[in-house]
Amino acid sequence: MPPRTSNQADPADAPAEPRQALRVAVLADSDTRWKWGALTARRLTAEAAGDGREARPVEVSGLLLRGRATPTPRQLAEVGEVGIDAGRVREVTAVEFLHTVRDEGYDVVVLALVGGGVQATLHGLAALDLARRPVIVTGYVGVVYEKLADGLLLRHGADIVLANSAHDAERFRAVYEGVGADASAVTEAALPFLGGAPYSPEEGRDTVVFAAQPSVPASRADRTYLLRRLVEHARLHPRREVLLKLRSKPGEHTTHIEELPYQKLAQKLPGGLPPNFRLVYGHMGEVLDRTDLLVTVSSTAALESLHRRIPTAVLTDLGVREPLGNHHFVGSGLLTSWDRLDGGHHPRPDPEWLAGQGVAADGSYGTAYDTARAKVAGLLAEGQLPPLAPYYTPTTAPGYLPGILARHHLAPDGTPLPGAAAPQEPGRVRGAVRETVRNAARGAYRHGVQRVAPVIRRMGEL
Repeated sequence: MPPRTSNQADPADAPAEPRQALRVAVLADSDTRWKWGALTARRLTAEAAGDGREARPVEVSGLLLRGRATPTPRQLAEVGEVGIDAGRVREVTAVEFLHTVRDEGYDVVVLALVGGGVQATLHGLAALDLARRPVIVTGYVGVVYEKLADGLLLRHGADIVLANSAHDAERFRAVYEGVGADASAVTEAALPFLGGAPYSPEEGRDTVVFAAQPSVPASRADRTYLLRRLVEHARLHPRREVLLKLRSKPGEHTTHIEELPYQKLAQKLPGGLPPNFRLVYGHMGEVLDRTDLLVTVSSTAALESLHRRIPTAVLTDLGVREPLGNHHFVGSGLLTSWDRLDGGHHPRPDPEWLAGQGVAADGSYGTAYDTARAKVAGLLAEGQLPPLAPYYTPTTAPGYLPGILARHHLAPDGTPLPGAAAPQEPGRVRGAVRETVRNAARGAYRHGVQRVAPVIRRMGEL
C-alpha cells in the first residue's frame, strides 16, 4: 500500500457529517395540554444521541388543534418555558394536521389531546398508510379521576401511553387487559412539568395559595362558598398573604369549561376584598416559589406542590366525591377543611401514598422518563413500524367510533370527509377575514357558555 502524501486527507481526520435532526410534532388542544405535550416532547428527546456520538439535534414543531379551548397568545406565554417559541406555534384542523404529518415526515408525534381527539387522529394517521410512520405518544395532563375506561380506550392504539405514576400504570394496564386489548403501550413516567427548588421557609413570609380549577366545583353556590372561605381566611390572618391562583381570564378557555369565573364572583362578594387578598395569574411554578401552603379541591397543582415538599391541603368542605376529584387523595393524609386550616393545621402527606403517585419527592424524578425515552429510541431504531391498531374500530364500536371521527371531519375509515380539506386561502386579506370570523365564532361560543347557559340552567331549576 503506497504511503499517504502530505496533501492527501486522512479519512479519520475528515469532519463527521452532521446528524439528521430528530423531528417531533406536538398537537395540543388547550393551554394545559400544550404545556404537557411540549414538555413531554422535551423529556422524551433529552438524550437523542443514542450511540455515543454527538447528540442528535431535535426540532420540535408546535401545533394547536382548532376548537373551543384553543389557547390565546397570552395563555401560551403564561404556560412558561417549554423550549418552543410561542410565535412559531400554529393552529390547524385535524385534517390539516394529518396533511402536515404526511408532508413533513416527523419521527415522533405527541398527541396532547382529549381522548376523542387522540382516537380520531390515530384513525386518520392509520388511513394515511405512510411508508414510514412516526412514533405516536400520548397520555394524561394530570390526575385521572374520571372516565378512566373511556379515556384510556380512546387513547389505545398509540405506541406509548404515558402513565404519570406507578398507581396509574397499574390501573391503565388493568383496563386494557380487562377488555382484551394490548397493554404493552402503557409506560410509567411522571408529570413532565414537576420541578423547582425544594420548599424552604423564608423569614417574614407567610403565603397561602388557593389553586382554582375551571370546572371543579361547578355550581355557583359551591364556588362562592370556597371564595368566601378563602377571603375569611385572609381576614382571620391579616399578616398572611392569601392568593387566589387563577387559570384563565374571563373569555379564555382552558382544558375544562369555566362557566363561573372566580373573578366575577369576587366582584359581587359582600364587604369587598381585604388588602392581604389578591387574584394572581402566571406560571404555577413561579407562584409556588413563594408559597408556604397550597390549598385546592383536586388540582394537579397539588402534585407540583408535593413534589417540592410544600405543605399541601386538599379540601373536604364540599365532601369527598368523585365529581370533585378529591377522592383521588384518599389515603394521602392531605384531606382537611377550611375550619382546620383557619386554626393553623397543616396536613402531613403519607409517604407510602406519595411513593405511588409519581410526585418523586424522594429525588427520583431525574430518572422518571428513562424507560419511556428508551422505548421511543427502540421504536425509532425499528424503522418500519407496524400499522396503528386502535381498540375501537368500525367492527368493535360501530355505534360510537363514527361519531368521534365525524367531529373531526373524518369518515369511518379515517379518511377526510368531502370538503374537510379546504385549500389554503391566498392573500393576507382573506386570511385576516378568516381569522376574524373564527375569533368571532369562538367568542360567541364562550359567551354562550359563560352567560347564556347558566341563565337557561337557572330557569330550568325554577
